[in-house]
Amino acid sequence: MSYHRADEKRFLDERGSSGPLAPNGLNPATIFEKPVKERIVDSYFWKDQCFALNEADIINRVVEHVHFIGGTYGDSQRPSQFLCLAFKLLQLAPSDEILREYLDYGGEKFKYLRALAIFYVRLTRQAKDVYLWLEPYLADPRKLKRKGRAGTSLTYMDQFVDDLLTKDRVCATSLWKMPKREILEDLEVLEPRVSPLGDIEDLLDEDDVDEVEPPNEDGSADSQVSYDGMDVDGKVINGD
Repeated sequence: MSYHRADEKRFLDERGSSGPLAPNGLNPATIFEKPVKERIVDSYFWKDQCFALNEADIINRVVEHVHFIGGTYGDSQRPSQFLCLAFKLLQLAPSDEILREYLDYGGEKFKYLRALAIFYVRLTRQAKDVYLWLEPYLADPRKLKRKGRAGTSLTYMDQFVDDLLTKDRVCATSLWKMPKREILEDLEVLEPRVSPLGDIEDLLDEDDVDEVEPPNEDGSADSQVSYDGMDVDGKVINGD
C-alpha cells in the first residue's frame, strides 16, 4: 500500500516536470482540476477498486461498477466511478491499440467502456485524431444514463460524442479547446466529413423526385385526386 501511495503522490505532485506528456502535448496530471483530483483520490471507490489496476483490469471495473457517465454528483460533489476510471487511464496512458480494443469491445455490449474510451481520447489526443476517432460514434444511438448535481437523466452515445466535440466542459472536466473541424479542413489536415446518411444535396434531390407522381400506363398524369367521393373541383364522383 505504501508503494501505491507513493506512486499516487508522484503522479499528483511531480509528473508536471518529469513525466511524459499526452499525445496532444498536455500534462496528464493536470488535465483534471485540483479539487476534482482531490475528491477522486479521497473517494472510497478509488481506494477500494482502483488499486494497482492495469489496462485489462479497467474493463472489469467498468463492467462491474460503471452504470452511468458523469463527473461529480450530489450536493457533496462525489466523483463518479466513470470519472475515477478516467483518471486511472490518465495514469496508465494506454496505447492506441488498447484504446481501439476498448472501443471495439464496447461496441458489442459494454457501452460504458466505449464511452470511457471516447472521453479519454478527447482528453489526450490531438485534434485531428479526436475527430477521426470520435466521429464514427455519432452513429451510435444507444442510451446512456448521465448523473450530475441535478440528478440522473437520459442521454445517448451520439449526443455524448457531440458534446465532447462541441462543448467546453463535460463530466466536470474542462476540455482543451480544439480548432473547429472547418478550420482543419481548410488547412487540409482533415478531409471533409461525409455523413453516414450521404450527401445532403443528393438527399434533397431524392426527396424532389419522390414528390413527383409517376405517369399512368398510357403516359398521361392524373389531373385530379379524389377525397371522400369528391374530386378536387368539389364534384361528386359517381360510385357503384
